[in-house]
Amino acid sequence: MHICRIKNLKIAMGKDESTEKNTTEENKETTEETAQQNKAEQAEEQESNEEATASEEATSEEQETQEEELSPLQKAEIELKEAKDKYLRLYSEFENYRRRTAKEKIEFTKTATEKLVVELLPVLDDFERAQQTFPEAEESEEKDPVREGFEIIYNKFKKTLEKQGVQEIENPTGKELDTNLHEAITQFPAPKEELKGKIVDQVEKGYLLGDKVVRFSKVVVGI
Repeated sequence: MHICRIKNLKIAMGKDESTEKNTTEENKETTEETAQQNKAEQAEEQESNEEATASEEATSEEQETQEEELSPLQKAEIELKEAKDKYLRLYSEFENYRRRTAKEKIEFTKTATEKLVVELLPVLDDFERAQQTFPEAEESEEKDPVREGFEIIYNKFKKTLEKQGVQEIENPTGKELDTNLHEAITQFPAPKEELKGKIVDQVEKGYLLGDKVVRFSKVVVGI
């Protein structure tokens, strides 16, 4: 009985050793397969890198060959052409910038002058109203120094505006309404039959700055 147990134990130990041996061999085989796969992948990667390097070297050699084939005169002509193209581009950009800034400067000057003239026109109107309040001087009377001083200032102010291009729009009384120059503020029965549909009175003078209307003539139209 005891002997049988010992035999069975030996048999079981033998099986365990055999199993362990088989497992070790299988692990060894798996490790070897993995190593072989890694080597194959590394070999493929190295081959790909070598091909890419060879291609780059070939391209570089081709470029160097083309450069070597060009004579110094040809190289100089290419460089001159590139420099000329660059110069023309820069010159064109500068010309566009100069024209744009010059145009902006002119427009700014016109705008500033127009705003100033519009602000000064009511002052001119006040001068003209004040002038109408003076009584008519007779030849026998002595000259009024106040009136003379007023006339000097008024005329100087008016000439200064004229130098800036300010022009008075002609009195349109008796003429057809021109919406490019006149602004009808009201209608009034025409004193004469021929004035129906025409301007019968001017309420406020209009002015031009160059060719541009800065203030329309305010008029009354007859009906």
